[in-house]
Amino acid sequence: MRLRILSILVLLAGLLSGCGYNTFQTGDEAIKSAWSEVLNQYQRRADLVPNLVATVQGYASHEKEVLTQVTQARAQVGSIQATPELVNDPEAFAKFQQAQAGLSSALSRLLVVAENYPQLKADAAFRDLQAQLEGTENRITVARNRYIKSVESYNVSVRTFPNNLTAMIFGYTVKPNFSVENEKAISTAPRVDFGKPAPASPAAAGKPAPAPGY
Repeated sequence: MRLRILSILVLLAGLLSGCGYNTFQTGDEAIKSAWSEVLNQYQRRADLVPNLVATVQGYASHEKEVLTQVTQARAQVGSIQATPELVNDPEAFAKFQQAQAGLSSALSRLLVVAENYPQLKADAAFRDLQAQLEGTENRITVARNRYIKSVESYNVSVRTFPNNLTAMIFGYTVKPNFSVENEKAISTAPRVDFGKPAPASPAAAGKPAPAPGY
């Protein structure tokens, strides 16, 4: 009896392995790992925002619209519960993409505004934050690319024969991925060329810059 049960278990294991079940398990774990790194790098970027906004505000407090946009964009990102289950919900995933794209856009505008304030660009704290931001954006791109490839591999397994039969039986479905348009928007790190001098803004002309607002 035991031998028969063992033989059945071995047969079932072989069938499950051959029909893609193990492939789904491996792929799902790879996606979870890649997603965790994406979230980690996005959180790293979000953590930089308060200090970056405070530093810019110290020199350009009247740029309220841009500063508010960055703060609101960060708040929007923080309002989304980016749990592991989010990758299984296309609608929630799309909202997550939109929120991150909004923060990327707001940060880009903030750095462009900084070009008008030579004393701000010369501030060591600002330069350090800007360097950290660019480094983080690069890490985000790497993490996203890893996630994209993991999802692509998993989705191919779900949709191709005979794995698709196993997917139907066990309820495995394709997972949402970053869209092409969103990938172009976020994979381009915000950059400002500090090597080029920029004219001082009319509002700041002839006035001493206030100390950074930490």
